[in-house]
Amino acid sequence: MEFETLVQSRRSVRGFKQQQVSRDVVEAIIESAKRAPSSMNTQPWHVHVLTGGPLEELRRRNMEEMVGGAKVKRDIISHGEYQGVHRNRQVDIAKKLFGAMGIARDDKPMRQDWVLRGFRQFDAPVSLVLTYDRVLDPGAVCHFDLGALCYGIVLAAWDRGLGSVINGQGIMRSDIVREVANIPEDEVIMTCVAMGYPDDGFAANAVRSDRESNDEFVRYVGFAD
Repeated sequence: MEFETLVQSRRSVRGFKQQQVSRDVVEAIIESAKRAPSSMNTQPWHVHVLTGGPLEELRRRNMEEMVGGAKVKRDIISHGEYQGVHRNRQVDIAKKLFGAMGIARDDKPMRQDWVLRGFRQFDAPVSLVLTYDRVLDPGAVCHFDLGALCYGIVLAAWDRGLGSVINGQGIMRSDIVREVANIPEDEVIMTCVAMGYPDDGFAANAVRSDRESNDEFVRYVGFAD
């Protein structure tokens, strides 16, 4: 698939078939994605791929902790709640998703269930936990590098017929992720990518988020009119 077509067609997938994803397929995805650029070719990333029993334990414990009122315990510093234009965009996609799923504004149980799906990594059959070397903290540059790797994973997966969603809710309790996946203390847990074959009958999978026009966020300097 040509790159532009790949980018334009890719979407976040929040409903997956309960179909196993083979290790060979994941290996091929990572083999492609690892060509992502990194600062000075430092390649600061690590990928921990979970499926089966360990993933089930991770999502169960993550969900139980968050439902039980436990505080978020991420390795990385959070920006807190979104405000202003960023909050508006967050609300916009939420409205689209709830509309597609038929979840009414006052339907608290269904809205809570949607939140729990995020904690469960949307019941995807595979989760890729992305980490970086702690020695590089404070890590603005290596965060950027992991973003490049993450997007490479998402595109490489889509090219092979797999959907994914970059899922910060899945690592809300980084301590549990570290324990279950046996991640060394010298690695910082950044995010995870829930992955699997898309369930085309899941209404939210058809939702596409809006993008601002280029005029809203792009400036051209030094170009002739």
